[in-house]
Amino acid sequence: MNWLQRHRKLRNTIIALALIVLLDRLLPPPIPDIADDSATIVLARDGTPLRAFANAQGVWRYPVTIEQVSPRYVEALLGYEDRWFWRHPGINPFAFARATVQAAWHRRIVSGGSTLTMQVARLIEPIPHDAFGKVRQMIRAVQLEVRLSKREILTLYLNLAPFGGSIEGVQAASFAYLGKPAAQLSHSEAALLAVLPQSPSRNRPDRYPERARVARDKVLARLAEFGDWPSAVIDEARDENVVARRLRTPMQAALFAERMRRMHPHERVIATTVDAIAQRALEERISGWMSRLPDKTSAAALVIDNAQREVLAYVGSAEFADEARLGHVDMVAARRSPGSTLKPFLYALALDEGLIHSESLLIDAPQDFAGYRPANFGDDFNGPVSVAEALRLSLNVPAVDVLARITPNTFAARLKHAGVALDLPLGAKPNLTMALGGTATSLDELVGAYAAFGNGGIGGPVRFTRAAKQDDRRVVSAGAAWIVRRMLEDHGRPGDPVGLINTGRRTRIAWKTGTSYGFRDAWAIGVTPHYTVGVWVGRPDGTPIPGQYGAATALPLLIALTDRLPRVNGAASFDTQPESVRKADICWPLGEAYDAAAPQLCQRKREAWILDGRIPPTLPMRGTAASESLREVVQVNARGERVLPSCSESPSTARTIAHWPVLAEPWLPQRDRNASRTPNFAPECRAARAPVARRLRIDGLINGAVLRRAPGVTEAPAARLRALGAEGDVHWLLDGKLIATSPATTPIEHHFDQPGLFRILALDSRGAFDAVTVRVLAN
Repeated sequence: MNWLQRHRKLRNTIIALALIVLLDRLLPPPIPDIADDSATIVLARDGTPLRAFANAQGVWRYPVTIEQVSPRYVEALLGYEDRWFWRHPGINPFAFARATVQAAWHRRIVSGGSTLTMQVARLIEPIPHDAFGKVRQMIRAVQLEVRLSKREILTLYLNLAPFGGSIEGVQAASFAYLGKPAAQLSHSEAALLAVLPQSPSRNRPDRYPERARVARDKVLARLAEFGDWPSAVIDEARDENVVARRLRTPMQAALFAERMRRMHPHERVIATTVDAIAQRALEERISGWMSRLPDKTSAAALVIDNAQREVLAYVGSAEFADEARLGHVDMVAARRSPGSTLKPFLYALALDEGLIHSESLLIDAPQDFAGYRPANFGDDFNGPVSVAEALRLSLNVPAVDVLARITPNTFAARLKHAGVALDLPLGAKPNLTMALGGTATSLDELVGAYAAFGNGGIGGPVRFTRAAKQDDRRVVSAGAAWIVRRMLEDHGRPGDPVGLINTGRRTRIAWKTGTSYGFRDAWAIGVTPHYTVGVWVGRPDGTPIPGQYGAATALPLLIALTDRLPRVNGAASFDTQPESVRKADICWPLGEAYDAAAPQLCQRKREAWILDGRIPPTLPMRGTAASESLREVVQVNARGERVLPSCSESPSTARTIAHWPVLAEPWLPQRDRNASRTPNFAPECRAARAPVARRLRIDGLINGAVLRRAPGVTEAPAARLRALGAEGDVHWLLDGKLIATSPATTPIEHHFDQPGLFRILALDSRGAFDAVTVRVLAN
């Protein structure tokens, strides 16, 4: 060949290459963006699919990389489909020639000549199954080899291969048929999925398991022939049955998955912290529980671990598909009135402020807070109670009293810092109603903050995904958290308050319930040594459900769910008492430390948890002057009579008297009243004594009266009552239950519908009171 011929050949080669490059630029292969065109799947912490969402075309495809697929699958795929994949330029002429000769000899297709790259070319665009189409497929394969690396081509196949129905890609197939990610495939499963794209409809393992087994064994035979897998592995894989789930999309934690997709709209695989086993157990328990509740009632539950605040189970509604119960509404995220569930934070903050200890004396009696007059659930009042009792009984007046001293603005700010954003009515500012649920928040915010009571005072927003940053926030001090949790834990379990039943097998739990106004929301939140669990029960549309309240509806479900959680050994950090906490004997009514040298000041001795060595005295009554302190020092003569220097020259000694708050006196036994009474003045000093305020007296019934219905009268016996000598408003209580509030000059009429012995109490705004006992007879 002379130089002219060589020149022409080089020129023709250059022209051919230029034409190829030009055609490649003019007609590039349509390489898809797998990430943007994929479906979305939400995974549990162990990789179990919770819920899958199809892409815009209705295709179930979940993006996956080579590293996220079991090496067994890659070995089976290349060993069966394209043994020379890593070496050929997109076309394997030897395989193509072999397939052509075999087809001509047997007059049917015996083996395919398409490389994996050629199969990808057909997957990314429709190509006719004819001779022209085959040429076009080969050209596209070469284009792909020029433009992409081998790993990129293999990744396209892993994501686009058809597996029957609307399933594309090995990850989606593994989830759909086997319920596991492709990284966890066994040898047998890898061989099955390697061959399935050849005839995805004919060999679907959920419909035709025997056909699928035969196809799988062909792959195993090929791998055995070339020694890709040891013979023992091949034999074990052949012995494994083909078992596949019905082709359906996973639907666990449905509302949680929807929330995650909204929070992470650009992620196609969302790895969450949910424990698949715990999730399934809670969903089943709640679904079975709903038969106990009224129609159209829903329920929600959230479980997190205390230390990391990772969501372990999230049930947004009782039944996702139940339209009557509005199952599509996520009540974990919904903003609702929290009822009394904020009270533990209120008392914890008061502990940190040095206002109270666990046995501080509070007064549960009708009170007026600048026009706001809270009442208890059921309108009962208990008189003098401790902080622990007020919290466990969820008493409203003591909580509002403590909030007034902390101030609503401080309380709202501290809760916001803890991750609990309180929604107030438009234009409203933080106010005293917050203590009783006059605001709105969500179950997940409450649970994240409650975790502080089981984690040394550290709480904060819950974590939904493994990638989420842990946002630890100091909610209260470790000591305050420990004291409040102990007070709540002393509830015991409903029906077993002292822990006599199965004490070794049942989970310890500190719990608090809440009920919103009008019985619209029932709450129960519990803290165990390892978990915090929140439950909401109600109607998502806000319709009241009379008789359904936290302790009756949500608490039993909370206990049932808590008992289903995985047991974890060890609770050392939960039990360890912080150094800032210790026990101390305190005395009522002053609330101070017990002093053996002054026993007259200790009318009731109680054992209290105190914080940082502080023993704050009983809170002064609001609006009282310093001269009205509960501690009074008077001078008494030898006969115990009160004297003054101005009216008596007889020797005297100082006596300290401990007074009860005036609003507590109606509930005190006579012994306590006598112990706190100031001695009478000596005869020579009576003229100098201060004027005595008028005593309130009930008019309309005498003490010990007996009432019965008159013969022939159907109406219940009634009494018209007045409070003589009263000032301001008068609160009328029947056996501790508020029955009326009236101005001092206005009488009330009460009908006694039931027979029995009753105590009627009248209490005015000064704390003056009178009580009578009446017996109502049955006719």
